[in-house]
Amino acid sequence: MRVYVPLTLPGLAEAHKTGELGTGPLVAYAVTPALREWYLSDDIEELEYAALSRAALASLRLLAADPDAVRRRVVVAVDVPDGVAEAGPDRGSDPSALGEVRVAGAVRLAKAAAVHVDADDAERDVAAAAGALEAADGGDDDAQFLVDEADDHELLWFATQEIPNLVVGVQEAGRR
Repeated sequence: MRVYVPLTLPGLAEAHKTGELGTGPLVAYAVTPALREWYLSDDIEELEYAALSRAALASLRLLAADPDAVRRRVVVAVDVPDGVAEAGPDRGSDPSALGEVRVAGAVRLAKAAAVHVDADDAERDVAAAAGALEAADGGDDDAQFLVDEADDHELLWFATQEIPNLVVGVQEAGRR
């Protein structure tokens, strides 16, 4: 099963250093029955894009909680064995939890298929969206507009071999 793990660039740098995305249980996003029903499509590529988009929103939430992180959303696509990821029963009917799964156990970065990261030119909109997220959650239409502006930026695809180049600046900042 392909899962999409939301991170930040400092989180990706830590995963690169340790070789693990986390020890588990880990929150990720995948094509779940609830996501299929909500999206009303049988096209697996469209469904996986919807799961990736949900993970990108979760990455935005991580950025909102970490004011020092570079304002770029990060999602790692990982293939895990069937049965390792399951939809959380406690949040199954919550619309914000569509596609959310819990991955049991450690997830090795070596199992990653790809990394999706915002381009440099998205940072301003992502920063505004992270700052507006709480108000958007409260129903503020202007704040929701800012969150939607970040969604207009497509995440770029990177091979796992490119992770060292993505995190080099983050690692150098951490050494200072």
